Amino acid sequence: MTRLDDSGLDLIFREARTQNGWLPTPVSEAQLREIYDLMKMGPTSANCAPLRIVFVTSEEAKQRLAPALSAGNLDKTMQAPVTAILGHDLAFYEHLPRLFPHNLTARSWFEGQPHAEATAFRNSSLQGAYFMLAARAVGLDCGPMSGFHAEKVDAAFFPDGRVRTNFICALGHGDRSKLFARSPRFAFDEVCRIA
Repeated sequence: MTRLDDSGLDLIFREARTQNGWLPTPVSEAQLREIYDLMKMGPTSANCAPLRIVFVTSEEAKQRLAPALSAGNLDKTMQAPVTAILGHDLAFYEHLPRLFPHNLTARSWFEGQPHAEATAFRNSSLQGAYFMLAARAVGLDCGPMSGFHAEKVDAAFFPDGRVRTNFICALGHGDRSKLFARSPRFAFDEVCRIA
């Protein structure tokens, strides 16, 4: 196959929606591992792979996450079978000798450099997008959100300060009866130009 067929494009893009409610269908550890094994293949700068994920599944972990959520995101997040906290490792460069072995000076490009945090954030954002595409590709729905207090999430799940939360994403099988009407999107000519 040289490209996805229409059903694949529908699954990942055209029919995929941000979910606001969830069916009580569980998500297995095997599914979470499958998502990771797909998303890790997406490219990052110098293969730096700064994304770190905490999969919140237990009631205890959900209760630690709850105080950080905005009121509009609380119920749907608590209802989701899984909520992934997607963060970026500020010291990602420590792993570059292993992840980018053909250039053993790569660590020095980032360690102690002012652009290191922006690199971590940018590339974890890319990996977060790969994460959602991978989840959709294996038949799960996503509910990404930024309505939360990152400092509270960091204190609860990344207390050593090395990882900072980028965004969170609920996972499961969405309750399509709770979807809003699809919001408009820009047309190509409104936001793109070919130079």
